[in-house]
Amino acid sequence: MFDKIRKSNSIFRPHFKTHQSLEIGNIFRRKGIDKITVSSVSMAEYFAKDGWNDITIAFPVNRLEVEEINHLASSIQLNLLVDSAYSTSFLAEKLQHNVGVFIKVDTGYHRSGLLPEDPEIDKIVTTLSNSEKLTFKGFLTHAGHTYSARGKESILGIMDDSKEKLNKLKAKYIDQFPEIISSYGDTPSCSMADDCSGFDEIRPGNFVFYDVMQYHIGSCSLDDIAVAIACPVVSVYPIRNEIIIYGGAIHLSKEFIEADNNFKLFGYVVEFTENGWSTPIPGAYVSSLSQEHGIIKMPQKFIDKFKPGDVLGILPVHSCLTVNLLARKD
Repeated sequence: MFDKIRKSNSIFRPHFKTHQSLEIGNIFRRKGIDKITVSSVSMAEYFAKDGWNDITIAFPVNRLEVEEINHLASSIQLNLLVDSAYSTSFLAEKLQHNVGVFIKVDTGYHRSGLLPEDPEIDKIVTTLSNSEKLTFKGFLTHAGHTYSARGKESILGIMDDSKEKLNKLKAKYIDQFPEIISSYGDTPSCSMADDCSGFDEIRPGNFVFYDVMQYHIGSCSLDDIAVAIACPVVSVYPIRNEIIIYGGAIHLSKEFIEADNNFKLFGYVVEFTENGWSTPIPGAYVSSLSQEHGIIKMPQKFIDKFKPGDVLGILPVHSCLTVNLLARKD
């Protein structure tokens, strides 16, 4: 990913919400990365303490955290995200230090952000241009609808559509604000694209671990999945071909992949080895989750191999949520 984005002449600002790890952050740092993305003020605080001093919080600003935002902005280059003139005016009034501000654009995901033609954008830009504390950084989008698309052509079509919309907006304001940029990020399209040029900044995050969802989308191979959850076996029920693990929704989240005939998959099952883990056990999968319990469907020919106290690995459906649930922040 680093090499691909470097060749595109784009800024690489990886999203650190996936790993939330100072150690993994330092791998990026050794590769020359000095700008990062996070999804919360607390996450920004965590990485700022480790010396990261150019951080974008890619979540619409929460005015209830203005005190914490002011504290962060006093010591680092902090970039915030807005999608309303109301929030922008609030920042202009309450912030004590300079911050960068991106306008969140909805290029088709329909989660947060303004449609490119929304007149609210002009109101926000006017507020930014009149503020001494707010610097207009440009337009930012997350093309999350690639996660529900299927096939490389469809996913790259979303990427191209987002590029066109962001750059059209940028062109509208570039004469007045020559430093503004377009910022784009999602793992499926950035993984599948041979060329990420056309965006000034790229912010994928999930690619650092990948997961079962990304495998099913086609973003990665099984060998690319780089995170597994160690779950103790607590019960084995050969009569119903099921194993109970201590690994439930509070560890794995309730993200699932749904297939035909009401089939739900909450994770693949692997065995740990001296150097990592095996390929998924054929036919084994996490079929159900409650708060602490996980139920594994295990084919009869394998079930007698496992006893309470054994530890199985689960490849998660969504690594970002799983890491957030289990991350130990020092």
